[in-house]
Formats: sequence, C-alpha cells, structure tokens
Amino acid sequence: MEWKRVKAELLAVGRVALKGEDCRAYISRSTAGPTAGGEGSVFFSVGGRRVRLSVDPASPLLLHHEGAGKAVIVSGGHGREPLRGVLENPGLHCPRQAYITLSERCIFSCRYCTVPRLHGRVKCPEEVLEKVKGVLDRVDAVSITSGVAESLDQEEKQVLDVVRRVVPLGKPVGVSVYPTLRTPDLLHDLGVAEVKWNLEAATPALFARMCPGLDYDLMWRALRRSVELFGEGAVCSNVIVGLGESDGEMARCINDLTRAGVIPVLRPLSPAAELAGWSRPTADRLLRLLGIQEQALRDSGLDPRRVRTMCTACTGCDLTPGRDT
Repeated sequence: MEWKRVKAELLAVGRVALKGEDCRAYISRSTAGPTAGGEGSVFFSVGGRRVRLSVDPASPLLLHHEGAGKAVIVSGGHGREPLRGVLENPGLHCPRQAYITLSERCIFSCRYCTVPRLHGRVKCPEEVLEKVKGVLDRVDAVSITSGVAESLDQEEKQVLDVVRRVVPLGKPVGVSVYPTLRTPDLLHDLGVAEVKWNLEAATPALFARMCPGLDYDLMWRALRRSVELFGEGAVCSNVIVGLGESDGEMARCINDLTRAGVIPVLRPLSPAAELAGWSRPTADRLLRLLGIQEQALRDSGLDPRRVRTMCTACTGCDLTPGRDT
C-alpha cells in the first residue's frame, strides 16, 4: 500500500497505544494547540516519511517498541499487515527542528484548543535561547509559535525579542503566531525566513464560530503582505479539516491561498476542548482533499518541499504534497 494511503489511515485515527520497551526518550509533549496538556506524542517514520500520533492507551492502534527506536504498528482486530518503522527523536517538539512555544497560555478561546484551560507559563527569551543552543547540533531549523498571554502587542514584543536572539545562530527561523498588521514587516526586517499565519477554518463564518474574538480579514491581510515580503512559497497557513466545512468550501479556501502564493497546511481536526466529542476526518476525505491541494499547488507553481521550517517541513501532523506523495 502506498505511503499516502497508509498515512491517511493513521491520521484518521490520530492516536496510538504504546507497548514494549520504554519509549519515554521518543515522546514529545505539546504546549500549543488541541493536543497541549495530553500524554504526548511520538513521531513514527517509514523510509524517511513520518507521522505524528498522540499517545492514548485506549487507541485501536498499537505501537510495539522493540528497542533502540525500532517499532511496529499493528491495528487491533482489523487484520492489517504490521507496519514496521522507527521512532524519531524530537529535537524540541518535532524531529530536526527546535520548535518552541513561547506563551503556553492564551486570552482567546478557540473552540478546538485546550491551551486557554491550561494556564501555562511564559518562557523568557533567555530560556528559549538556551534551549535552542542545547539542540543546535541536531536541528535544521528554529520555529517559534505562541499563544497570546496578555495582548497582541505584548506577544509581538516577546516574539521579536526571541527572534533577535535566535536568528544569529545561523539556522533558518520560522514564526507562526497571531499577527498584527505590522508583524510581517518587523519579522522580515529581523531576518526571519518563513512565516505561517493560520486561517484555521475554511470559511469566514466557520472562523467566527470557532475562533470568537479573532479577525479573519486581518489574517488574510497579514498573509498577502507576507507574500510580498518573503516571497511565494515562503508563507503557509493551517486550515483545519473537520470543522463542518464541505469539500467545496475547503477547495475554494485551498485555491484562494495558493493563488495568493500561500501554501495551505490541511490539519486534521484533533477533537479537544469544546469539540472533544467530534470526529476526526476519514482517510478517504483526507486523500480527496490532498488531490485538490496537489492540483492547486501545481497550478500556482508552489512546492512544499522547498519549505524549511515549521509544519510543512516536519509533515508529522498532515498529508504534505511532494513529501508524502
């Protein structure tokens, strides 16, 4: 079975139970997004292609760790062939990147996100610098994300303080936060390589329902300005699959983004917070949307394989054209 089908089926489940030898060295714990505060996740790789799965003892997928990172995934009771691969060591949060969350708290309350409930801490720039230096010899990039601890202006200041410290380390730096209108220019002036401003939902109406208090139009203005500054293909945007949008609505969003020079990142919903009872998108739907995404990227001359930072470089949580196909 080809990898994109295998990965789509794994993403449709999204979680795995761990068995066998001790896996603690391979577990990454998220402090941002829907999976923040959980039992962590593992990056499972087959032939250099990876998928990230949350750790859940109740999952129908079983990952048996044989030791030294060698692992096999079996599907309990479904009769599928075991899938053999390896567990990857996370750099910071994900393999080959120092991917750091600055503020582990947020004043906004997106319905799918657990971060506002966790009341996490805020990392100071000096702490971030030391963390990055500690893994610099085994990462290819530095990626910065953050909640909004107090205000957009304060968060922007914090991000800029961190960027000033990590850009001189010589690795490409990517940033994904909730921007103000001036954020793209300020980050570009400091030498950031790539940015990712997340639309989150395929339509403005869904965005308004899922992310009260946030501004869909502001996100689009930041995306368009960023393409002017960083260039086509150096700007990405997460769009969650499974918030109630139709395939047609998602297709329109994908094409709007690619025509603007932005690479869409189609993120399967991880049911959490207010959406804890919702379902993840099916493998068949993820594959349908992947086909639409591939065509839209080709039509616009965009290649996700050129992205060096953040989610499009990692690929663990999403089907990524060019890397998983």
